[in-house]
Amino acid sequence: MTTQHAGTLVARARLDVVVTGLSSDAHTWNLVYLQLLLEELGCRVTNLGGCTPDEVIVRECTDRRPDLVVIGSLNGHGCQDGARLIAAMRARPALAATPVVIGGKLDVAGGGDGHNGNRLLAAGFDAVFEDTGGLNPFRSFVRTLAGRPAASVGAR
Repeated sequence: MTTQHAGTLVARARLDVVVTGLSSDAHTWNLVYLQLLLEELGCRVTNLGGCTPDEVIVRECTDRRPDLVVIGSLNGHGCQDGARLIAAMRARPALAATPVVIGGKLDVAGGGDGHNGNRLLAAGFDAVFEDTGGLNPFRSFVRTLAGRPAASVGAR
């Protein structure tokens, strides 16, 4: 499926997406890249940037009620920071069913063995995209989410 065709699929649902880094991660180019990729797929994107405190992410997502939250990590602390953040998000009733994904470099050891992914899924993430997996699984996830009827986006 071409990107143009994928963009057509996503544009029908026109997902509202929040992209953010984690509190300890100052990297921003990855977030800009994710924003551009999601916009290319037809999404409306709010980019909260790097070093965003957990409470700011939770507040912005509670206020905005996005269809999807995308968290990017490059500093290797994604597993630790992500587990803490998703617990805070899932504790809010307004965010309990919001699809939230995390991806990038999730540990400083560069494991890629799936252990961190399993831990993050168990913590409450809907999907985990480790840096070794490429972008196609992420694109597929967004296309699948965008293809769901509007009433079911955010419903678990």
